Amino acid sequence: MNIISVGWNCIYESDYSYKSDNGNNCLLVLARSKIKINGKISPENTLIIYDGTTAVDYSSADDFLVCDWISFETDKDTDFIDVGFNTPISNADSEFISLLIRDITAEFYSMNGRRVKMLDFMMKTLLMKTSESCIHGDNVNTATEPHYSALIELREKIYRNPQLKWNVDTMSAYVNMSRSYFQHIYRETFGVSCMTDVISGKIEKAKEILSETGCTVSQVAAMCGYDNEEHFMRQFKKIVGVTPTSYRKK
Repeated sequence: MNIISVGWNCIYESDYSYKSDNGNNCLLVLARSKIKINGKISPENTLIIYDGTTAVDYSSADDFLVCDWISFETDKDTDFIDVGFNTPISNADSEFISLLIRDITAEFYSMNGRRVKMLDFMMKTLLMKTSESCIHGDNVNTATEPHYSALIELREKIYRNPQLKWNVDTMSAYVNMSRSYFQHIYRETFGVSCMTDVISGKIEKAKEILSETGCTVSQVAAMCGYDNEEHFMRQFKKIVGVTPTSYRKK
């Protein structure tokens, strides 16, 4: 998943129009005001995902057009996109989608060293949740909706700061939930437990340090939040399949 360009809360005047015969990039557009797509007016909060091979034609349908958009490449990895391409969708969770696009925009223009990995994760999350809300429509499970933004923010923080002492109490407090409810909602939202994500964040950071620096295994373990080098080595080998030293040699 590769993001080419992105825009959030973009405001265009009444005479604005965008047309493109075709291209290699997909385009997601969330219109938060009325929009004219292929000459037909669609209501506010309409979503459309162009597949990169179909002509794009949309414009303002009112005094102005307010929209969020992302131009991206999927590398043909579209198994997680279950909505129809090139067709306007009016029942998507527009509030959640717009918040995620806002966060993706901020990450896209950041200097974060793990920017590419974070954008890949965030984009796939956006597309999966978009697909889920569009497929189920009004029947989508609303239990997690009020917490989407907070959970996304927490997950980004976990992956950016693997050295911190993350535990269930710390994470549930971060989003103001009880332990049991937090664990349930986290798994329901991301498909994995919160502690599995914590470990994944540590191991991903360890792989990055091993590949890009000459730090010792002991130093890598400490930088990833491990108090015990042996524990780090066992966990690394269990997940990656090789020891940290072998991984570095590869």
